[in-house]
Amino acid sequence: MRIMIEYESSWRNSFLDPATSNNEPLPKNGRKFIGSMKGLKTSENYIPRDITIDTVMGILNRLIGDQRKLYQSRSSDDYYFKDIESFVSFKDRSKFINTEMVYIRNISGNKDPASYVGMIKSNDPIFNADYSPFLWGILSLNYDDLISTIIKGSPSCAIVNFGPLDVVERIGVIKKNKPLKNEGDLKEVVDYFSNRFNGFSCLNPSGLVKQLPLYLTALYWQLGELSKSYDTNTAVTKAGKISGISYNNFTQKNFMGKYTTGGEKMVWGNPYAIKEFKSLKPLLTKASGQLEVNIDIEREEARYLKLLIDSAGVSSFYLGKKGLAYVSDIRI
Repeated sequence: MRIMIEYESSWRNSFLDPATSNNEPLPKNGRKFIGSMKGLKTSENYIPRDITIDTVMGILNRLIGDQRKLYQSRSSDDYYFKDIESFVSFKDRSKFINTEMVYIRNISGNKDPASYVGMIKSNDPIFNADYSPFLWGILSLNYDDLISTIIKGSPSCAIVNFGPLDVVERIGVIKKNKPLKNEGDLKEVVDYFSNRFNGFSCLNPSGLVKQLPLYLTALYWQLGELSKSYDTNTAVTKAGKISGISYNNFTQKNFMGKYTTGGEKMVWGNPYAIKEFKSLKPLLTKASGQLEVNIDIEREEARYLKLLIDSAGVSSFYLGKKGLAYVSDIRI
């Protein structure tokens, strides 16, 4: 028995975590989407897919009206192809292979790490309290003044009037500062912060001190010193943290999400492309062509299978991911 299937624009890439396949039940929260812009920074997440025997068996089940997942059909007692599957073979004759830039819809609703929604709330107490100019003043210090202030053990008297965007801009500048050798007064400050603030970590793989964790932890140190003279409860969450700021990292989406009227910005999709070494830029692959399915069974059984296909009346269906496919010919 031969079944000829014509198909158009069948996507040949996978956007889901391959750790769980279609041959087993879905995880509780579904398979992880790996086609996001962040996910595609890892070349392993660009996964090509071809037509396999699973694809063919999924089509055959669909053609006779069985719409269960393939693993469900295979594990059931009434699986029609239980004794036939080993006699199924196929030939994929792809006539056209195209690469296209497409926009992938991401229903997991990731958050944009650098964007926000709504108006900025510069009137939040953390920016307008009596302690605010001194709190944010610690970020305005140059490296030498920062180390000197902490060595002296008294809060900085630097005064700045910062709003949310000023904080983002200043931290962006600090991020670009070069790592420093862990020696002298700096080593004393690093050791002090390591003992006082659980989880503080500022050394890179080369043993140099990254300046961003130093400034962010100094911000918490300044907050602690100011709390001796001011009521600083309005600066922190119930967990005692400044939103979006930890000892080691600054998360802009969390920070701006707290201090804007609309919160964090959702990312519902992204271009599907990945940059690789030698400036290669693989895009989504689409294939069009013909799939020939051969089933080596007795003529009478082939006639019954054709009857099932005709009775189900499936006019068109997906082949693999997306694409349009239909049966063009059945010969017994």
